[in-house]
Amino acid sequence: MPEETIRSLSVDGLRYSYRLLERTGPAAGPGTEPVLVLGGALQGMLGWPQMERRLGPVASVVTADLPGMGSAAPLPLGPSADVLCAAVTRIIDDLGVPRVNLFGFSYGAVPAFHCAQRDPERIARLVLGGVPAHITDAQRARWRQAADRLAAGDRDGFAAMVTETLMCLDPDRYVVRRDLAHRYVKRSVRHVVTDSPHASDYLYRSLDDRPDFSGGLSGVPALVFTGEHDTVTSPERQRAFAATIRGSRFTMIRDADHWVVLEKAEEVADLALRFFTDRSLDSAGYLAPVPYQERVSEEDRAFG
Repeated sequence: MPEETIRSLSVDGLRYSYRLLERTGPAAGPGTEPVLVLGGALQGMLGWPQMERRLGPVASVVTADLPGMGSAAPLPLGPSADVLCAAVTRIIDDLGVPRVNLFGFSYGAVPAFHCAQRDPERIARLVLGGVPAHITDAQRARWRQAADRLAAGDRDGFAAMVTETLMCLDPDRYVVRRDLAHRYVKRSVRHVVTDSPHASDYLYRSLDDRPDFSGGLSGVPALVFTGEHDTVTSPERQRAFAATIRGSRFTMIRDADHWVVLEKAEEVADLALRFFTDRSLDSAGYLAPVPYQERVSEEDRAFG
């Protein structure tokens, strides 16, 4: 069993924590920098067993409850990018390593991308999945309707509506393990608003925020992935976002939607393992690098 350490930190007076699982592979064998995993609104530091299992032999695996998530202190109102980036940097400093591999999924992709922009020398490689690079006004209107349900005391109705916005429920599109993922997401939303009041604030922020993925990135090897039926942000728009990262790769994972990390957990973990250890992606059927866009169109600029 890997040795587990949980460390408490603070940034701007906000308490949070991270969990370190020491590398389990042979000390003399090939390895890679620690992998820091940042999840979305419903994923705390205990929610990544598949990543721990697959990456543990080659890297120490770090998961975190950043401010506003899980057991951490709630975020204050207003922009949070600076605070979350500072929290990630504190983790890297506390690990005592010069660089980490950074994995950001869903709204965890927001601080992951910003940290890579601000401190590229601290990020060895970057993997971003289910990137919410474009949220429509219609989606936000639907989420506000869900919030009205919760304000009226209808927690089950709120959980059902939020789950519908985060998943592809079109019967004409095949999504593997859809029923399992649906039950998990709905139960998680219900748990958040019942047992973690400040976590529900983070959920609101995640659903109604306008995450900024503009500005591009260079100097950090990057991979963007998505489920082929992602309905939060379409694969086409996520690919356009990937094109703003110099030298990046992009891939769609078949038979999955936004919750690809649940529906295709082992495939996602294998993808991360290959990228973080500089193994070939082409031989595994993943797509080649996307063309870098020095300039983006006004339509693309609107969604980063």
